[in-house]
Amino acid sequence: MSTEALLWDFDGLICDTERAAHRSWELLYARHGLVFPDETWGAMAGRATGESYAAQDLAERLGRDLSAGEMAERRGLKARLADAEPLRPGVAQLLESAARRGIRCAVVSSSDGDWVRGHLERLQVLDRFAMVVTGEQVEARKPAPDLYLRALDLLGTGPDRGLALEDSPTGVAAAKAAGLTCVAVPGARGRRAELTAADLVLDSLEQLERFDVPGKTTKVISA
Repeated sequence: MSTEALLWDFDGLICDTERAAHRSWELLYARHGLVFPDETWGAMAGRATGESYAAQDLAERLGRDLSAGEMAERRGLKARLADAEPLRPGVAQLLESAARRGIRCAVVSSSDGDWVRGHLERLQVLDRFAMVVTGEQVEARKPAPDLYLRALDLLGTGPDRGLALEDSPTGVAAAKAAGLTCVAVPGARGRRAELTAADLVLDSLEQLERFDVPGKTTKVISA
């Protein structure tokens, strides 16, 4: 059964804004003489609650709440760093290939719409997506399947004809809960070993068309 729709995560997959987020927290911890723990990042990556999780972790280590000024400065730094991030390797080529073959693309992200659409416009790929489904549109964000189920419903297709592209364990869990086949590509701060629940893990989206995905009777995107 051929693929009709590619369902893309945004942060860390299309654009590595996760690297910007990690660096912003790393610098805030360092200001207080602390190291940003890998386990804290692992628990928050890909989750809409990530900021509050890290803020609580740092507050507990400091013995006080973070100030509004500290939080605003951290967000501003993340935004500036994210604005310097390009499309990840293979994204533009895969979007072009999908367009040539009539495969619809949708962004499915736990982040808010303004953030996602703003970056897609900056990267000049917003018009490549049939729709952008973001966190405020559903009751439960990833790892719940709600975002993917909404995207499939809006596209008018089933999970057996869709393929999810993710970069985090949280996203993979959401895609699999929605019944989708999932290909995972770790971002700069991700690790392949954390993505074993995906049907296939690649080092780059550039590799995607050269692989068969288990459970598919054709290549992921076949001519």
